Amino acid sequence: MPTGATRLLAELVAEARWEDLPAAVRHEGVRSFVNWLGCAIGGAPHPGVAAAARVAAAAFGGAPEATLLGMRRRGDPMAAALVNGISSHVLDFDDTHESTLIHPSAPILSATLALAEARGAGGAELLAAFVLGVEAACRVGAAVSPAHYDAGWHITGTAGAIGAGAAAARLLRLDAERTAWAIGLAATQPVGLRVHFGAMAKSFHPGRAAQNGMLAALLAAEGFDAAPDAIEGRRGFAAVLSAAFAPERIAEGLGERWEIMRNTYKPFACGLVVHPVIDLCLRLRAEPGFSAGEVERVRLRVHPLVMDLTGKKEPTSGLEGKFSVFHAAAVALLDGAGGEAEFSDARVRASEVAELRRRVEAVVDEACGRTEAEVVVAVRGGAELRASTATPLGSLGNPMSDDGLGAKFLGLAAPVLGGEAAARLLGDAWRLPTHGDLGWIAADA
Repeated sequence: MPTGATRLLAELVAEARWEDLPAAVRHEGVRSFVNWLGCAIGGAPHPGVAAAARVAAAAFGGAPEATLLGMRRRGDPMAAALVNGISSHVLDFDDTHESTLIHPSAPILSATLALAEARGAGGAELLAAFVLGVEAACRVGAAVSPAHYDAGWHITGTAGAIGAGAAAARLLRLDAERTAWAIGLAATQPVGLRVHFGAMAKSFHPGRAAQNGMLAALLAAEGFDAAPDAIEGRRGFAAVLSAAFAPERIAEGLGERWEIMRNTYKPFACGLVVHPVIDLCLRLRAEPGFSAGEVERVRLRVHPLVMDLTGKKEPTSGLEGKFSVFHAAAVALLDGAGGEAEFSDARVRASEVAELRRRVEAVVDEACGRTEAEVVVAVRGGAELRASTATPLGSLGNPMSDDGLGAKFLGLAAPVLGGEAAARLLGDAWRLPTHGDLGWIAADA
């Protein structure tokens, strides 16, 4: 058996019992599934997803055992993992593990659902695999953060593959030794560079990570082994991909403190670091007598990561707009929303949006926390409207409710599936742990 971090994770994934997990952990797994399912269906019409589906249909010729969400089609598990991984992330509306910035559901659930459908697993099996996969991904991610992300790796693709491999190993009921091989084989397939943020390639990262993790587990199941110290070894994942490694973050509270409880869900269709600004702009817009036409200047005080990730002053497409705090502030003040429509190509290129965007200024404050921001709106006549927050909607301190997640799901899924099918699917998704099989997903999604 392996030793160290890889072994600890493998043993947890192979041996933890679903019924022993705290009720809050199990429910948070369901919340993550509901959010992910809506994002995947809502993202299905995107041109990038359509392109990926065409390629997957030609490249992967296995039995059509898994659902391509939002397409009324099935494909082989590898195809479904890729396409659903892309569609669930392409809108940048999916979940975020707040401390590592991993989007765990896109790679892990995309692999887990495809394999679960192919293997005839039930809802509780799927959820157990997912929760344990999140544990593996986010603990490895925490151990290499922030140096790994700062170097330019997209941690959703790199650590996400490890989570997908662990989850797939759990579904295949591998023992701890073979689970460690699956983790190691996933770790040797890192994918994702931050240079692609704002392009379709960003959503390729979780899609490919889902495939890489699934392949790792399938190989491990056949006795295809890997280094026993794939994560912590001298030339392992952490040493090669990060300038700093804190292995104690993998072991600390393992099996007692669950990373799924640090997952958050986006009310706005863009990067999490921009959410405090949008939340504040919406609050100011709701002030009595506010008129966007009266705005002369907008000043933002933000965390350094905001400008690092979303500093595009003049985005040219909807995907680029998701990485522009200037655009996010402008559309929030103009439209009173931050949904997918506000980050469309048309809205990014609209003249009134571009005009207001140029009047937005951002100042980095090193003392500003990641969920903190301040917005000051100067209006004609010299008056200033000011607001600040440390707990924007969607953060751990101000989470979206179950009802809010349900409304988000319907807003994404109903335009694709129709209202009745979307409502039926939502009801079934909330009951996921009680389902003995997953046929209802193919029937409605």
